[in-house]
Amino acid sequence: MLNRYPLWKYLMVLFAIIIAAVYALPNLYGEDPAIQITGARGASVNMSTLDSVTQALDTAHISHQSVSLENGSILVRFKDTDTQLTARDTIRSALGQDKIVALNLAPATPTWLQDIGAAPMKLGLDLRGGVHFLMEVDMDAALDKLVGQQEDAFRTELRDDRIRYRAISPKKHSVEITLRSEEQVSKAKALLEEKHRDMTFTESDKNGRPLLVANFTEKRMQEIRNYAVEQNLTILRNRVNELGVAEPLVQRQGTNRIVVELPGVQDTARAKEILGATATLEFRQVDESADIGAAANGRAPAGSEVKKDRDGRPVVLKKRVILGGSSITDASSSTDQYGRPQVNISLDSEGGSKMSAFSKTHIGKLMATVFTEYKDSGKKTADGKVILKKHEEVINQATIQSALGSSFRITGINSASEAHNLALLLRAGALIAPISIVEERTIGPSMGQQNIDMGVKACIWGLAAVMLFTLLYYRRFGLIANIALLSNLVLIIGVMSLIPGATMTLPGIAGIVLTVGMAVDANVLIFERIREEIADGRSPQQAINQGYANAFSTIADANITTLITAIILFAVGTGAIKGFAVTLSIGILTSMFTAIIGTRCIVNLMYGGKRIKKLSI
Repeated sequence: MLNRYPLWKYLMVLFAIIIAAVYALPNLYGEDPAIQITGARGASVNMSTLDSVTQALDTAHISHQSVSLENGSILVRFKDTDTQLTARDTIRSALGQDKIVALNLAPATPTWLQDIGAAPMKLGLDLRGGVHFLMEVDMDAALDKLVGQQEDAFRTELRDDRIRYRAISPKKHSVEITLRSEEQVSKAKALLEEKHRDMTFTESDKNGRPLLVANFTEKRMQEIRNYAVEQNLTILRNRVNELGVAEPLVQRQGTNRIVVELPGVQDTARAKEILGATATLEFRQVDESADIGAAANGRAPAGSEVKKDRDGRPVVLKKRVILGGSSITDASSSTDQYGRPQVNISLDSEGGSKMSAFSKTHIGKLMATVFTEYKDSGKKTADGKVILKKHEEVINQATIQSALGSSFRITGINSASEAHNLALLLRAGALIAPISIVEERTIGPSMGQQNIDMGVKACIWGLAAVMLFTLLYYRRFGLIANIALLSNLVLIIGVMSLIPGATMTLPGIAGIVLTVGMAVDANVLIFERIREEIADGRSPQQAINQGYANAFSTIADANITTLITAIILFAVGTGAIKGFAVTLSIGILTSMFTAIIGTRCIVNLMYGGKRIKKLSI
């Protein structure tokens, strides 16, 4: 019989809309102004901290809805933003500088919805407010670091093969090796070309002395640049996650830049602290035979250099780097058998091999941990690039007591807090190359709320205009289309709330408004086809059946081409573009479901199997 669906189809449509409605429901409850408290640089957050927060609020007579300790952070909820701002200053004064006190927004979802995993849509920075950083990776520093590593490798390889050289000098993106004879040049070139196939070696002459110049291939240079950005991207994500920032965004932009967005955080200075030091870590051997006084006056032994510890005392270190922080896979703080703080280190396989080879021959020797931080000097180059100032500090000196492997301990640390701090930095990883903040923006919660209000108004007015037109023009079938439109909106919000990685942005709201118009397009095509069939003399039942059948291919073609465009936008776009592409893609799929299957269900229920002479269309 024409225009009749089996029962399971009606139940399927009803089930989909009910599920979407339930998971869209948390968005109606909104969010409470809140304060999130996490540990900073080695400090922990526990029940004692929670008691301190509660006592500070009670003393200052600041009312709050709730205080909870979850997933290593404390969340305090308030009724309004004015109370939230007052409470932030009070809590900061009570806890001091070893805690991060950030403004946040906490979902006010009822417990029964939380129990089934329902949560409101994640809001982007433009809707929720927060801090946006655009960071640039110093590619020259990354390449210089690699050149230094190659210099050390060349020294070891030439020495092991008994090839005599006068000097090995690092240059910009190349290494110059001065040898003692032409014969040694040929031997060195053959050896190094075999070991380093990603480099080119050119024979030359400098002041009458034979020279071998090693340059990286263009392919290797590009790999180094990509590696520096990707590794820094991963490490920044680790640092943000370690410090408990809610729903951060850390993603690559272009060839050498990284975007970091911290929704809910309103204090730029605190946000910089959350990101941690833009630093690298190195393990170096202490030159115990050097005269510290002479070295401090500029007469350091060949192959050594002077660094200072945190108290300003000079320490003579070998230039050769034993191991970099990028080889560390895990780190934790603990105490030894005498109750002294220590940090337990785990290395990857390559790092473990390097440490094992070094420690076997240096038992009883001192090894230093060098912390290198790159700070903004306040100056810029002619092309606007930030000039970074390098600051180095020896944070630890420890004696190698036995052969080390993939796991070892750092001792000689002053306090448990310092050990925890060092473990955090090591676990999060050391940046492969220094980064500088080239742009920072703070979006206040009031501006975010204004964006939400404007977006909601656009949706409401757009929806109202479309619904009024369809109702007046298509009468009863217009009413059916309007029901499908509302169902479509519920489905979009429900799906967006269900997808863990989906974030609603201001362009995303534009995508929803656009989808509303596209959903009506599908209904218009179907209804016009039905009108055409009636004009051709077909009965109402035949007109409905043929109208849906004939319009399907046109609707599918139009929506598939739009969906392909949305997928391309998602693949190549960043930030706001991705948000628009996500909502547009979801909207296309849900609009096809509601416009073709949803409306057909309603039409079949109203007209299917009945004798009708005229349609209200």
